[in-house]
Amino acid sequence: MQDPNEDTEWNDVLRAKGIIGPKAKEAEITEDQIQKLMDDAIQRRTDLPLNEGQRDKKIDDMSLDELDELEDSEDEAVLEQYRQRRIAEMRATAEKARFGSVREISGQDYVNEVTKAGEGIWVVLHLYANGVPLCALIHHHMQQLAIRFPQTKFVRSVATTCIPNFPEKNLPTIFIYHEGSLRKQYIGPLELRGDKLTVEELEFMLGQAGAVPTEITEDPRPQIRDKMLADLEDKSSDFY
Repeated sequence: MQDPNEDTEWNDVLRAKGIIGPKAKEAEITEDQIQKLMDDAIQRRTDLPLNEGQRDKKIDDMSLDELDELEDSEDEAVLEQYRQRRIAEMRATAEKARFGSVREISGQDYVNEVTKAGEGIWVVLHLYANGVPLCALIHHHMQQLAIRFPQTKFVRSVATTCIPNFPEKNLPTIFIYHEGSLRKQYIGPLELRGDKLTVEELEFMLGQAGAVPTEITEDPRPQIRDKMLADLEDKSSDFY
């Protein structure tokens, strides 16, 4: 029996007479289906170990050289796409991680360094005065945090150079900006927890404001306060 979908003059006559139906359309593959096939291929590669010497290493953890070694004729195009995406991600990370230290700025630098820092940039500004012990402590902590979070811009300035006649009783002060807008402020020793402030507490405080991607989710300080309150309650119970 002749195939009704075959392209012949006889089939064209039969279709014209209505004896056979129209030719079945070939299935078309859509752009979404192509993207899904590529995503599935990447996922399959993600679940494969690199080689015997690196059995547990996944594609997300590979360097560019390791991705080059993994390429083969079967899915070279897919891996090349993934490689280009990794290059773009690495460039984006390198672009953001361009700080890494505490910069000293003056009042004249304020606009360019703080309010015009750039899109997506968090700025932590420490206003200080020489001879104030808590200011020195915060600067020490900020130096450590600047290295750990190079995507965040840490700057400091003598308070009176940025804000004339700024009261020394309000020092230290920390202003946190994102894309030029003030998001959080800590003014004076009380808000900055005094000379017992730890680097972990400062990291937590900056993380709560969104300035650093910290993994500290619970305030390190309340545990100490809770213990002190518990001790006081125990003493009160003993007294009564």
